[in-house]
Amino acid sequence: MTETVDVLIIAPELPAYAHPGDAGADLIAAESVRLQPGERALVGTGVRIALPEGHAAFVVPRSGLAAKHGITIVNAPGTIDAGYRGEIKVALLNTDAREAYDIQVGDRIAQLIVMPVPRARFIPVDELPDSVRGDGGFGSTGYQIQEGSNA
Repeated sequence: MTETVDVLIIAPELPAYAHPGDAGADLIAAESVRLQPGERALVGTGVRIALPEGHAAFVVPRSGLAAKHGITIVNAPGTIDAGYRGEIKVALLNTDAREAYDIQVGDRIAQLIVMPVPRARFIPVDELPDSVRGDGGFGSTGYQIQEGSNA
């Protein structure tokens, strides 16, 4: 059984899950925007929420927009804290080098994932315990980055 959480909302159209079991509910554009190649824009959704304490919402790209049109979210995932009450806006980016993309009012532009988020207590120590990975960073699981690379 999937746990549900009540989220108070003010919205012209409620976010909706496309299929049973989906993690993200679709966010809809509340304004029309034309994204030229390489251009980004903050797109309003008209959605305002009140999350319960101990939860956060994350705004993530829609895979279809990314795969078909190169539309992604600049700060993915965008984080909505429990105390935020303003409109959820989505920082969209057109990564296509050749074609503009038009967003119309009512288009699904992102997904909203609501999750429990524990509060961390940071404990200063002189040394960290060992792990299998250790301090292996970029490239430690098979992808090698060249020294001096900008990657």
